[in-house]
Amino acid sequence: MNLLTTRQETLIYNNVIRACEKIESLNNTGYKYLNLCSGFIAHFNLYGFRDYYSRNSLVHDILRNENANKWQNFRPGDRDYEYYRQKADIYARICRTLTYNMRHEND
Repeated sequence: MNLLTTRQETLIYNNVIRACEKIESLNNTGYKYLNLCSGFIAHFNLYGFRDYYSRNSLVHDILRNENANKWQNFRPGDRDYEYYRQKADIYARICRTLTYNMRHEND
């Protein structure tokens, strides 16, 4: 599996954070990342995902699925370890930002 570039990581992160505020801003980059994360129900496509999260909390589901997306069952030297480590790191960064934003919402 191919690793993402730093630019791709940033695009995913920025898009998912934006989508948590306004689901219509979710693009294929963010959708493909989230759709492959553990805990997310299958959606037919980006538009089905947007439709579902126009009525449900994307922030809630991202945070609820945090533990399932740590990919702790992979160890250095395992096949595709770097890929899953990168995926987990992006997810953790998203969760840190969402948690921070929730704590400082009313400041």
